[in-house]
Amino acid sequence: MRDVGGWERALDAAGVREPGLRAAYGRQREQVAAYKREVALAAGLLLPPATVPHVIAATAFMHRTDDLLDSGPPDARRAASARWREQVTAALDAGDSADRDLRPLLDSVAARPVLRGRVLDFLAVADADLDFAGFATEDDYQAYLDGYSLPGFMVVAALLGPDGDQRAYRAACRTFIDSSQRLDFVNDLAEDLADGRLTLPRQTLAEHGVTRADLERPAATPAVRALLGALLDRSDRDRDRAVDAGIAELAPPAHRPMVRCILGVERLTAAAARADLDALLRRSASPAKPGLLRLLGREYLRARRLR
Repeated sequence: MRDVGGWERALDAAGVREPGLRAAYGRQREQVAAYKREVALAAGLLLPPATVPHVIAATAFMHRTDDLLDSGPPDARRAASARWREQVTAALDAGDSADRDLRPLLDSVAARPVLRGRVLDFLAVADADLDFAGFATEDDYQAYLDGYSLPGFMVVAALLGPDGDQRAYRAACRTFIDSSQRLDFVNDLAEDLADGRLTLPRQTLAEHGVTRADLERPAATPAVRALLGALLDRSDRDRDRAVDAGIAELAPPAHRPMVRCILGVERLTAAAARADLDALLRRSASPAKPGLLRLLGREYLRARRLR
């Protein structure tokens, strides 16, 4: 990535002095930029420099964990997950690790102690996705949010939240992740079905008179369009509820542009999905680049004024 000077200033602001540790953070920044360039870009533009390396380290940790859970047959993934959980827990207990790519996470935990608990929370439930067999009911989906989606989201989100008591902020994040996960399941419907995963509750399909076979066809029926539209409507309502609960205002002022940007990207993605419901049976929707650039530019100006 460019803006090497800005990255070096971020490491300085975060108190990262040791050359080997700076290099390890740099490798993780490049990794994050390779698979989530928008995250690395937004973090660098919208967050205080001292926060940026820690968000990068947390994001890289989540990506590495996801890779372990997604690679190989189920038994191999479960064994790899158990080894990873033991390795990370031991490193957190010791405050050090022979794995150089864990050193940024350990440094970030030392700088932002809230991260330790969120990492352990996620590691404790990471296997939940290995056991995924779809949702019979909406209640099953809600249990998945509490048992997997929210702990995963909070690994990075906790770094954007308030110092001290985060209970109100976490509750707002719970409402937001309900919106975000539902949007993801609708938007990634074609890809998930191709992988043999039906991520929409079967109860919800039945209520709309839709079958799995209907979703696997190349063109949407009126019933399928009604189903997808209703799910997107619910996602929009929950996102609005998260805003009303103060998900941005509960964060420190310097972090609010980043939180608002996350909310804005979700709105743009939902709008793109709603614009062509039939296409969701073939591919995921992506926000239009002009809208993303306007959103990023608006929040960048707000972040500059705060500084």
